[in-house]
Amino acid sequence: MAHIALRDAAVDFPIYDGVSRSLRSRVMALTTGGTIDRRADGHVVVRGLDGISLDITHGERVGLIGHNGSGKTTLLRVLSGIYEPSHGTAVIDGQVVSLINIALGINPEYTGRENIRYRAAIMGLTMAELDERFDEIAEFSGLGGFLDMPFRTYSTGMQMRLAFAVSTSIQPEILIMDEWLSTGDEDFKRKAGPRLKKVVDDSSILVIASHSKALIEANCNRVIWLEHGKIKADGGVDEVTKEYFGKAGAPG
Repeated sequence: MAHIALRDAAVDFPIYDGVSRSLRSRVMALTTGGTIDRRADGHVVVRGLDGISLDITHGERVGLIGHNGSGKTTLLRVLSGIYEPSHGTAVIDGQVVSLINIALGINPEYTGRENIRYRAAIMGLTMAELDERFDEIAEFSGLGGFLDMPFRTYSTGMQMRLAFAVSTSIQPEILIMDEWLSTGDEDFKRKAGPRLKKVVDDSSILVIASHSKALIEANCNRVIWLEHGKIKADGGVDEVTKEYFGKAGAPG
């Protein structure tokens, strides 16, 4: 059964030119997220996450909220396996699909067909699984003959179609999202919406970062509020969103 367990997890980002940074820059960094420290060797370190301990279990739909720079994206990347904690531990049990950047693994010089195979391999599909799903992915993209053209020749909307079709072609146990996906033109959005909703609904665990109160309320049963890399609140949707969005200046 899918399960996420973080114990005192922290993520540090060394800033090797930090010594020359102005006081103003350092103060600005402190006000937008994380904390700043200076190591014994003189290097400046920004701590993006600081002492995060949590468990997420089967059936939980977790919304991450917090101002820009609060640590949401860093936490999503830890949960996706992109970052490893600098300190503490992160144990992720279950197949993870990250929709933080659905274009990850796309090579602009490859054709659409080649990119379907390349991106699918990065997502963990076996050759047999891809062979079973390839035609469906290609058809859903709606790109037709353009699948034999280099990805770099696609319009932005066409690129989104291909990346979305591949990224939503498997059913993960753990789904990681940064906001709800926008998928190009209106016709494709109408087709993509139900597909994305099915992937979300069928996942064992959902973790989604968002600034939208309505999106959090519609899709989540738990909310974690991050502030300066730490958990400020963790609880039910009504309780935490009321406190966060009720604060003056909190995004709605």
